[in-house]
Amino acid sequence: MAEDGQTNQYICIDLKSFYASVECVERGLDPFKVNLIVADPTRTEKTICLAASPAIKALGVPNRCRVFQIPKDIQYIMAPPRMRLYIHYSARVYAIYLKYFAPEDIHVYSVDEAFMDVTHYLSLYKKTVRDLAVSILKDIKDTLGLTATCGIGTNLYLAKIALDITAKHADDFIGELTEETYKEQLWDHQPLTDFWMVGRGTVSRLARVGIFTMRDIAMADEALLFRLFGVNAEILMDHAWGIEPVTMADIKKYRAKSRSISSGQVLARDYNYKDCRLIVKEMCDLLCLELVKQHKITDHIALSLGFSFNLDRRPLSVSEKLTVTTSSNRILTEAMMGLFDRIADPSLYYRRVNLSFDNLKDEEMEQMDLFTDPQVMAKDRKLQQAALDIKERYGKNALLKGMNLEDAGTTIERNSQVGGHRG
Repeated sequence: MAEDGQTNQYICIDLKSFYASVECVERGLDPFKVNLIVADPTRTEKTICLAASPAIKALGVPNRCRVFQIPKDIQYIMAPPRMRLYIHYSARVYAIYLKYFAPEDIHVYSVDEAFMDVTHYLSLYKKTVRDLAVSILKDIKDTLGLTATCGIGTNLYLAKIALDITAKHADDFIGELTEETYKEQLWDHQPLTDFWMVGRGTVSRLARVGIFTMRDIAMADEALLFRLFGVNAEILMDHAWGIEPVTMADIKKYRAKSRSISSGQVLARDYNYKDCRLIVKEMCDLLCLELVKQHKITDHIALSLGFSFNLDRRPLSVSEKLTVTTSSNRILTEAMMGLFDRIADPSLYYRRVNLSFDNLKDEEMEQMDLFTDPQVMAKDRKLQQAALDIKERYGKNALLKGMNLEDAGTTIERNSQVGGHRG
């Protein structure tokens, strides 16, 4: 309950088939009548469809399929991804939310989804929560031409579930749940993977002990659930009952105890050992610049390599705790290449690379070991800061290294991308 005795009311709004709908709006087309996918036509048919219009989804084409999986008898438009355009539209949607609510009552969950605590706005606007939701969805449609769906709930979890499960079946694209209606309508709903934060691994473990629905979880022995999931069992049990103690105020106050930065890419083709090694070096160099930009340092690095799609192998991952805490590209790149040499097989081909710097600290907390020259580290930071200044002023590709010009390098192309896609 809210402090004044009011029942909390949250809404969760999602922009329906966002990327595909934006592309349709830009072309003056109706996404509910036109078959359109967002995918990069310069890549192979194995490239992933980032979005599909509601019309082509209705024909059975899933949102994140690969192009070759679309039935040959379906005619469609392939729109190249334009990430800067989608971010622009997302910002305009957020501007609409700000017409109704203060920033502290809005949590942007993703580029196309946001939560809002509307508890104290209902009396202000003299509307029910559903009427307020209708007004916002209409505003988005009238202003931008985009169709949005909305979940309404008495807590954040119920708003999300109402959005994900019930709104899509409603004529007005609005779903509404309370703890009681959640139990009435969804306790026996399957599959469990439709529920927020319930993945296939969780469902598999539950199935092995005869648990298949939220009702089953709610009625299950708590000791059994704690044996299966540890402390995460508490979240699962709360959600089975439709309970969510976290509020918007809690989200706004949250600060992560441990921070990290990461970089990953799916390569456009199979890379051999030598070329993949170059990619890791390029990515590590850019990630070091990001450390300097954020005035952070690290003492923990990690690397993950995924194999060619033709190889039935699980990705390899390795991490290392360093003896120094630094942002020096000289030290971090040498350490990262050591990880690569430790786990990479020269006889295989690679398709996915992920790097991360973990346990970030403020750069004032830099620490050295007996074998590190402090003057060298200071010089490295000055060079990296100079590189950042040049890139910020003249563009990311204004300053490049020799390795970036090699045929296998991807830095030049990635510098022109947004979110890993052409802008």
